[in-house]
Amino acid sequence: MADRAFERRDLHDPRPIRLLFSNTGLAPLWLVARLYLGYEWLIAGWHRAWGPDRWIAVPGPDGLPLKALWERAVGAPADGQPPMAYDWYGDVARFMLRHEWYTWFSWVIAIGEVAAGVALIIGAFTGLAALGGAFVSFNFLLAGSAGVNPLLFVIALLVMLGWKVSGWIGVDRWLLPALGTPWQPSQMWKRIGARSGIFGPRGERRTT
Repeated sequence: MADRAFERRDLHDPRPIRLLFSNTGLAPLWLVARLYLGYEWLIAGWHRAWGPDRWIAVPGPDGLPLKALWERAVGAPADGQPPMAYDWYGDVARFMLRHEWYTWFSWVIAIGEVAAGVALIIGAFTGLAALGGAFVSFNFLLAGSAGVNPLLFVIALLVMLGWKVSGWIGVDRWLLPALGTPWQPSQMWKRIGARSGIFGPRGERRTT
């Protein structure tokens, strides 16, 4: 009975959390954080894709700078302590090195950072863009390459948590209401779902 009672509870976020992550009045603050994050990732990805020390090349070989980064990360320096703090991630990096994944993973990082930067700057799919960029920064941190990655990772997490308003001054202001979410479909998807039988005539999701 206690478990069922708990399941029926409607839990709400504290007022400061709602104020920070759900209040469109703070959209200018999120705009500043979003533009900074997008600029940093756009510039980083641009240099890796088209800069003088680019990670990708047409024709190849591709990913040689990334290969060197992974080799430094898994190699033991003079003091015997590799930059990677976790052995399991070192095993992953060695596996990727043996199979030459740097030849295509460099494209994922470079193009991914450019795409995330552009999406954040224009405010389109802000939460997903911040998630993708945070994943890249998190991997750099695991590889022992800090730089500005800790700051970018923290800002990306905040932008992800504020996804409802972080793109309010941007394309998401119109894009998110038009597309909706998997747990709250828009009227457009409800009409499509009603025609296909996924939703009922009032927009409720069919269970059978």
